[in-house]
Amino acid sequence: MLVAGFPAGAWGTNCYLVAPAAGEECVIIDPGHQAAEGVEEAVAKHRLKPVAVILTHGHIDHVASVVPVCGAHDVPAWIHPEDRYMMSDPEKALGRAIGQPLMGELTVGEPDDVEELTDGATLRLAGLELTVTHAPGHTKGSVTFRMPEQADVPPVFFSGDLLFAGSIGRTDLPGGDHEEILQSLARVCLPLEDETVVLSGHGPQTTIGRERAANPFLRQVAAGPGGGATGAAPRRGM
Repeated sequence: MLVAGFPAGAWGTNCYLVAPAAGEECVIIDPGHQAAEGVEEAVAKHRLKPVAVILTHGHIDHVASVVPVCGAHDVPAWIHPEDRYMMSDPEKALGRAIGQPLMGELTVGEPDDVEELTDGATLRLAGLELTVTHAPGHTKGSVTFRMPEQADVPPVFFSGDLLFAGSIGRTDLPGGDHEEILQSLARVCLPLEDETVVLSGHGPQTTIGRERAANPFLRQVAAGPGGGATGAAPRRGM
């Protein structure tokens, strides 16, 4: 399996291109601010053919390049219905009044073809199998994508802004909810195998085992009620 990832734009949001191998079809995950050029470089370098854009959530740092990327390759974008409005109304998602400057060069809106993600669905795209899990807390429509173990490749978990190396996503923007993100961590992340590779929306790669041992928020939910709340770890993401 090929995963080509790079941090893009002002927020350093990780964009991923995933394919069975070089020279094959691929899906693009979270083409955010200024990601279009990096996408085209990865497509050319690995001789890929994009067939879809899939989005972990609707914040502008994850969707800012959806329109140009989808348009360039004539592919649909997949997003959870509760976050769909953010593609065309990012100010509302950030608690800003419409008309306030937002990285002035951004062109917001929906691509021509939008498909909606549902909890528990299995996407079969580009020869890949990705399980969709609704994981609210960072936003109401946040989702994760999980790929099963195959051959000598461990399971891969695209966590969006649910789980980072050493931290979790912020919950202080409209649609965020601290208790809800803790519930999502417990329900979505704790059951995963320790060897599962975590590719998040910001920051470096990690594993579920590493986060289970060291991430204060995952340790908190693993301990259960009364396990002790912690807020020391910095949070990332928009």
